[in-house]
Amino acid sequence: MVVRRPPARSRQAQILAVAAERFHRSGYHQVSMTEVAAGVGITAPALYRHFRGKPELLDRALRVGLDELAGGLRAATTTTAVGAVLAAVAVGHRPLGTLVQRDARLLPPARRAALRRELRADVALMAAVLRAERAELGSADAELLCWSALSAGAGLSYQSAVPQPRRAERLLRELVAAILAVPLGGTRPDPRGRAPVAPSLPRSRREELLAAAVRLFHRRGFDNVSTDQLGAAVGISGPSVYRHFDSKAQLLAASLVRSRERLWHEVEGAIAVAAGPGPALEAALAAYVGFARRNGDYLGAMVSETERLAAPDRRAAVDFRRDFLRTWVDLLRQVRPEYDAAEARIRVHALFALVNDGVRNPPCRDRPDLGDCLRRLGRAVLGLPGPA
Repeated sequence: MVVRRPPARSRQAQILAVAAERFHRSGYHQVSMTEVAAGVGITAPALYRHFRGKPELLDRALRVGLDELAGGLRAATTTTAVGAVLAAVAVGHRPLGTLVQRDARLLPPARRAALRRELRADVALMAAVLRAERAELGSADAELLCWSALSAGAGLSYQSAVPQPRRAERLLRELVAAILAVPLGGTRPDPRGRAPVAPSLPRSRREELLAAAVRLFHRRGFDNVSTDQLGAAVGISGPSVYRHFDSKAQLLAASLVRSRERLWHEVEGAIAVAAGPGPALEAALAAYVGFARRNGDYLGAMVSETERLAAPDRRAAVDFRRDFLRTWVDLLRQVRPEYDAAEARIRVHALFALVNDGVRNPPCRDRPDLGDCLRRLGRAVLGLPGPA
């Protein structure tokens, strides 16, 4: 019997699908070319006949979903069509959100810049369609809504359980429509400025290192930050870092733990003093947005660096995220009992994604009314009534 080899294009598509899924689940640094090859059922040398190395594999895996997104948006002439495109890409290329938000920063600088240009072009296409239907929107407001719609779709990447595809796609179309319909007129600037800041208190050297580590690991990546850079950020030498932490990995773990504690303290505290599920969910939303505006570096590091933790620390981080999500899902289902757990999870993940991206996205993060905008967008994806 003659065994026919699959066409090269078909084999490459299979490789890219396996690579995207592996990168999504384990993180780029944790996946080897040998593992990808095994997932496809070929040898590593055979894999190298298709792709020169992991950077090219990541770049091409990103391209598959991004090309489909751009092609769909170029053909979309209504916001309904825009929502259908975003939902189809989010469901059909579920790893894409993680790859863009976490792993794309590991690409060479030229490719990162090109990716950012492509996403801005996608948003421009969406914004033009949106403004044709909502003439009252200025360009900045339209772009904020479109970036938020993109982020909400990407939130599906962070679901641990794979949702039923048709249902997920239908719900995402509804969420995109709700986001693009959010009224931004009359939003109020935060009276305390761009990002509320807690009163400045004297901090120990250890606390200074924890804050610097979160910032540097998020902005440069764990592997690109040296102990000399960490020490310089707080005015000490690199070797002096080891007086406080045994290793760079321990510093990463401790910095994420400290940030998680603060996040839980603020959100749980807001829920605890609220009178009933509805006010509690509103208070949790306000607390989360406020925390995010002050701690964007932590939210970025949580997404991008968790996979760099040692196994016990990684399990603790994943357990926290699971418990934090469950708190929101349970509360949302008390407020909206018609939602089952699957719908509530999709909505909460969409909320986290659009807030986390919104406070870090350069086109939007400097808006003086960003906090009010994010609270309105959060209500839309959770299915809550807007402000009176």
